[in-house]
Amino acid sequence: MIKQRLQYAELSPAPYKAMVSALGGLEKGPLDKAIIELMFMRVSQINGCAFCLDMHGKALRAGGASHAKLDTLAGWRVSHEFSEAERAALEWAEAVTLIAATGAPDNAFDALKAHFSDAEISDLTFAISIMNAFNRLAVSMRQ
Repeated sequence: MIKQRLQYAELSPAPYKAMVSALGGLEKGPLDKAIIELMFMRVSQINGCAFCLDMHGKALRAGGASHAKLDTLAGWRVSHEFSEAERAALEWAEAVTLIAATGAPDNAFDALKAHFSDAEISDLTFAISIMNAFNRLAVSMRQ
């Protein structure tokens, strides 16, 4: 059994609450909640965050995501389960999560324009960034 290193939410309540509040702001925004959860799941796969994988997998199932979609998420590029909008969002999620390697390329950004408004693209980027922060907390503190 892995033991949690620190109770970071209790030790740093103000920044933790601010991050949770930021997530709440996204839920009130224009983005489709299923796309947010799908991106959260993919980002958590990349970052190896078991806690978040469990949480977002449950949320996606509760929202009606098919088993096939969840089972093929890591291979979304060759799966028939994803819409073009989901593919663009997943490509952006990977590009931003792996930004040191990708530099968030123009082609990944430009693909978003066909499916999302500027406000939605901004929210997508915030969602990816916030999930990366949560993943880094959970993985480093062994949540």
